[in-house]
Amino acid sequence: MGAPVVHWEINAKDGRRAQEFYASLFGWKVNANNEMNYGLVDTGSKLGARGGIGQQSEVQPGPSVTFYVAVDDLQAYLTKAESLGGRTVVLPTEIPGMVTFAMFSDPEGNTIGLLKNVPPARKKVARRKPAKKAKKATKAKKARLRRRR
Repeated sequence: MGAPVVHWEINAKDGRRAQEFYASLFGWKVNANNEMNYGLVDTGSKLGARGGIGQQSEVQPGPSVTFYVAVDDLQAYLTKAESLGGRTVVLPTEIPGMVTFAMFSDPEGNTIGLLKNVPPARKKVARRKPAKKAKKATKAKKARLRRRR
């Protein structure tokens, strides 16, 4: 299994302001309708990783940009990062119904996220319009059959 970048996030002093800024700049749709006011970003493209824009936290007290890598064993990668000079920032943590994540900082102080149980990419499904004409045609056929009897 590879280790693809699957998510990114921008954390700001004023999360709502950052959401509005990037939505206006790039035409992104930002949905922050959740308990954390974390803005899930729909870039309007099938290309690239998904992302989010939110409020800076205690883990990352200043504004930051972080990317997340999908891995099969969070703790194994945290241990490996530490053996290479990194430092664990967030132990494996589950966000119920979404993902399990962890974070580490590299030897230069950059914070990188790890994700497990990454939901599959959403596929846009073409919705069919109700077959009103088909129903009318069926009703019309039934009426003709009744007339013939």
